[in-house]
Amino acid sequence: MNSGNSTRSTKWLNRFAWLTCVATLLLICSGGMVTSKNVGLAVPDWPTTFGYNMFLFPISRWVGGILFEHTHRLMGSLVGFLTIILAVWLWLREDRQWLRNMAVIALIGVILQGILGGLRVTMMKDEIGIFHACIAQAFLGLLVVIALVTTNFWRMLTDQRIDAQKFAPIKTLAITITIAIYVQLALGATMRHQHRDLAILDFPTANGAWIPDTTPISLAKINAWRGARGLSDVTAFQIWLQMAHRFLAVVIAIAVIAFCLHVRRDVPRFAALKRLSLFWVALVGCQVALGAWTIWSNKAADVATAHVALGAGMLSFGVSISAICWQISQRALGRPAAAGPGAPHSEPVPA
Repeated sequence: MNSGNSTRSTKWLNRFAWLTCVATLLLICSGGMVTSKNVGLAVPDWPTTFGYNMFLFPISRWVGGILFEHTHRLMGSLVGFLTIILAVWLWLREDRQWLRNMAVIALIGVILQGILGGLRVTMMKDEIGIFHACIAQAFLGLLVVIALVTTNFWRMLTDQRIDAQKFAPIKTLAITITIAIYVQLALGATMRHQHRDLAILDFPTANGAWIPDTTPISLAKINAWRGARGLSDVTAFQIWLQMAHRFLAVVIAIAVIAFCLHVRRDVPRFAALKRLSLFWVALVGCQVALGAWTIWSNKAADVATAHVALGAGMLSFGVSISAICWQISQRALGRPAAAGPGAPHSEPVPA
């Protein structure tokens, strides 16, 4: 009887964790739309909204940019509320101390996000917006790990039998790709929060060449051409920032494909990891297409936001795959793995 109640409690905890992940992804999409439409200051005060309590602001005034900014604030409040519940639930239900600690970190993270969002409004600094966007992606990754380790699937990973020597490079590659994706998201956030037109308006070329010319004479010609079309001037830094984003995208795409091939060759019986790696490849293809579309549409708000959302999805896959690889490698090396509820407090913390 107690075992049945425990199983049901764990199931609902896991569902709630995934619900919090989905809400956070929607919040990131909302934030991406606010940035893409450049309406972050549509509501000039914080934590109030035009002097109103945020939750009592009249619906009749939810129009234009105010709609996007105010909705983003409300969604942020919802995610904060869900995170508080999740943290309390984990502390009451979980025996794994490292998972309890992760819940506390998530709670601190969501509070920090709220403060950063408010400071972005009151201080009007783009640097805060960039940091705000980066923390949001890290926060989502943390929630994904929490949701993953509360599944029955996580506990069953200890039953996998693999060759430790063959699996070590797979784990290293997964973690490296995930870090690269996070850096890529940071580069994208830096470009978006400049609130300017794209520095390069063609793809796959860059200002008509594969390697852009950013000498003073060429920049003068480029800016003259842009000025005649009502576009903002660009600097060499902005051009090379976008080129770095493109180059890293190519590196990530190649690495994800290599990871998928490694998994199929070295651990062909690990069906779950094979499926996840295939989905990862599919996401890369879609992300590259959305990136190109973002350029061809001159950063249309809906396309750019979809690009941000899919980037968050790619990071979530990377975090999940890296956590799974870590769990499997612990078993392969003969170390105690981070099992499910009821595991001892001395379990290692996932990297």
